[in-house]
This record gives sequence, structure tokens and C-alpha cells, in this order.
Amino acid sequence: MRSVRTLFVLGSSLGLVTMLACKKPEPTPEPPAPTVTKLEPPPPEVKTTPVDSTKPVDMSAAKYAEFQKAASAALKDINFDFDKSDIRDTDKPKLQAIASFMKSFASAHIMIEGHCDERGTVEYNLALGDRRAVAAQNYLSGLGVNRDRMGTISYGKEKLKVTGQNEESFLINRRDEFKLQN
Repeated sequence: MRSVRTLFVLGSSLGLVTMLACKKPEPTPEPPAPTVTKLEPPPPEVKTTPVDSTKPVDMSAAKYAEFQKAASAALKDINFDFDKSDIRDTDKPKLQAIASFMKSFASAHIMIEGHCDERGTVEYNLALGDRRAVAAQNYLSGLGVNRDRMGTISYGKEKLKVTGQNEESFLINRRDEFKLQN
């Protein structure tokens, strides 16, 4: 009789555990459908022009052309040694050119993008890319560029510039890129 009772308790417990383990989660409610608002076109007398997101509003066309030319000449990639975020001596002149550009054009803002080669984990490379971007930001700040005019972001190994499994390709991918921001 005792063994029947034990079997009954064990069977009931096993059934309860199985029922709990197989219980489906409650469905998440569907988000409400977005409301679409139809925009009326502007009246015919209003002329709209596309806006260049990197052109400062207060620049004439000639000044803007000079700005673009200077940005193109100054905003060059810098590269890093394997597993390092130290600014290399060979890249310091590039950063000095960026600082000169930023001082010449007070309305210029840049985003510093940190990149890595494809070796290492995603998490590690995101952190390393961030250290590289911050290292360039710190160096430029030391050259007199206001930190408020520079942002940083890390792409880790997600945006390779070149493909290849050799040291030259790895070096090209271990970089900071400098992009104009509005």
C-alpha cells in the first residue's frame, strides 16, 4: 500500500512538472498599427530645396566649396597597431591637419568612427573600436578642438574597408574614420 501511495505521489509530481515545463508563454499583445497622417503638399508659390545635411546654414556657395575641399583634404583615416588604441607617430600629422581644419571652420562637427579587423569577438572589437575613437578625440582635444564638436562611435569589426587575410588588409581595417556631421 505504501508503494502505491509513493508511486501516486511521484506520478502526480512528474505530471505537474511536465505540465509546467510545457506551458506556453502568454502571447504578447500586438502593438497598435501606426497612424498614417497624409501630408498636404506645399502651396505652389512655396519653393522647397533639398538640404545638404553637412552644409552649415550660414555659408555662401563659395565658402561651402572651400569648406568641402578643406574637409576632403583633412579628414583622412588613421590606422592602429594590432590590439592597440595608441595614436601612431605616423598618424599624428593627419590629426594635426584635422585640428587645423576644425579651427579654420568653426561650424564644422565630426564623428570619429572606430573600426577593427575581423579577428576577435564582437564585444571585444566594439570596445577596442571605442577606445580608438576616444583616443583620436582626446588627441584632437589636446590640439585645441572643442570636444563638443566631436562625437565618437564604434563599429568594431562590422564595417570592414577591405577583405583579405593578410597583415596589410588587417592594418587598413584597424582604423578611425572622420566624417562630417551637421
